[in-house]
Amino acid sequence: MSSVGTSKAMLEIAKFGLYVSVPIFLMYTFANNTKNIQKIMGNHSYVVYPPEGPRPQSPEELREMARKLAQKKNMN
Repeated sequence: MSSVGTSKAMLEIAKFGLYVSVPIFLMYTFANNTKNIQKIMGNHSYVVYPPEGPRPQSPEELREMARKLAQKKNMN
């Protein structure tokens, strides 16, 4: 019965070691060589802006259109 308990404990220790060592290894790898960071960051575009659409009409143009519509409405 005690051998099952120790195997679970060893598994938990191994998992913890893996969880701690992977981020440390990655940070060591990329922090010491900035070319790695530039290579990875250069392959991904993080901000992609959509193409510029048509501009909305100016307030003066909207007022003129409203006047024309009001004149048409008054004529009918």
